[in-house]
Amino acid sequence: MGRNIRKRRSPLAVRAIAASAALAIGGGGLVWANFYASAHEKNSSTNTTKAAGAQVATITCPDVGQKLTNVPKQARGEVDGELATLDQQITAAYQRLATTRDAQTRDASFVQNSILNPLKNNRSVIIDRIKLEINRVGGKAPGWLDGLSTCTGAPADQTNAGGQNNGGAAASPSASASAGAGAGAGAGAGAGASASASAPAGGAQAGNGGQAGNGPVAADFVDITKVQPNVAGKARTQAGGSSGTFSSSCGVNANKKFNTDNVIVAPGVTNGAHHLHDYVGNQSNDAFANNDTFAAAQTSCANQGDKSSYYWPVVRIQNGTQDFDQNNDGGGKELNVGQIQQVKQAQIKFVGNAKSKVVAMPKFLRIITGDAKTTTNGLANANAHWSCTGFENKVQLTAQYPICPRGSTVVRTFAFQSCWDGVNADSANHRTHVAFADAQGNCANGFKAIPQLTMRLVYGFRAPTLTNGQIKNAYAVDGFPEQLHKAATDHDDFINVFDDKLMNKMVTCINNGQRCR
Repeated sequence: MGRNIRKRRSPLAVRAIAASAALAIGGGGLVWANFYASAHEKNSSTNTTKAAGAQVATITCPDVGQKLTNVPKQARGEVDGELATLDQQITAAYQRLATTRDAQTRDASFVQNSILNPLKNNRSVIIDRIKLEINRVGGKAPGWLDGLSTCTGAPADQTNAGGQNNGGAAASPSASASAGAGAGAGAGAGAGASASASAPAGGAQAGNGGQAGNGPVAADFVDITKVQPNVAGKARTQAGGSSGTFSSSCGVNANKKFNTDNVIVAPGVTNGAHHLHDYVGNQSNDAFANNDTFAAAQTSCANQGDKSSYYWPVVRIQNGTQDFDQNNDGGGKELNVGQIQQVKQAQIKFVGNAKSKVVAMPKFLRIITGDAKTTTNGLANANAHWSCTGFENKVQLTAQYPICPRGSTVVRTFAFQSCWDGVNADSANHRTHVAFADAQGNCANGFKAIPQLTMRLVYGFRAPTLTNGQIKNAYAVDGFPEQLHKAATDHDDFINVFDDKLMNKMVTCINNGQRCR
């Protein structure tokens, strides 16, 4: 672990990055819900607005990182860096897409010839480098990698997240554990409402284009009082199960620790996330942190034995104002705009398994839950849960943001993967070393039950208003710009830096049915 040293790139890679940057320049620059996994089902909500137009709204590219499940450990640092370059290229291409609307209306082939074809060429260079890195250390790069260079333009009515006549409901995990585990249930379901095709980048709040012109849109919101209840009860703990809990109090990021890095996915790459993260717990998390850095860090957690890092994308209110990062990468430069909202409560709780006892998490275990790219990937790995106080045991939404009634406020809830392969603290695609238990709590394929991290983030901002298809004072989660700020792109990250004594206490408490902190 701790792959934080990036080697000097070869001239080939430098040229690829320069070509990616040129794309941007050419375009003008720029309850505490109980669940063990996540599933998705439709509801009958009618509080949606039809998305605009067939003009290309965003760019859809194969997610190379998620498909690369077998990369030799010696190559992972370099491969992660190249994957981050692919993200940079998509961001640059999307910015060009967003700033050339006039040219697109005059020339039907403009997007293909001036944006998608150059993007394919740039991606081919980086994919070749990924293959070279894998082969260089004795691995065998899969031949299908070459087929992942081509990207397409997605019209507003063909994105994979959001919902026409789909309230974006997230059913209780007892309905289908496989969806949360990334088995593909719900992938591509629900044609998504996307950014208004004519919305400008920057400028005032627009009803269907968001403050920066790339979302959210009216159809991304639903009045929660009009959504049918969709949360089923959690699995009942059986004999041999573990019903205890362990809570860790780590504050609400009062230290204002922010950055746009993601050390799990893009170690050694500044702005690897392309959006801003809140951090609680470990105070040394950035792109260049390694395991030694984490172990020596300060923590915002009350129990100093918990130096774990808990981080998630910020939420912003798009009310026409900007925040400190309006001119920064990952912020306004990448269309993450508006006032950052600090959480009022950040509750961290580890729970047990309905069928078995839990074992200790390995030190420095990395877990990502959810998928930041569901707008193009579909909902297979989505694990977003949006609700309102007073509704959490009734309604959980995945593909839409709730509009909460007076006296209620927005809540984001996360339930992390709770089965571990027993060997690895991370994996090549940062997913396959952990998995969700099924609806009864079973861990499949020799995986072991570990304490399940659940997080509940409560906000205090005023609800947006939706009138005649126009959304005012919209809020949205930060994300990659081409993902259009969809609710389903919400995700959460965790790095375990509990000391052995406190981890053992956690396991004992959970297995004995106690409530500890």
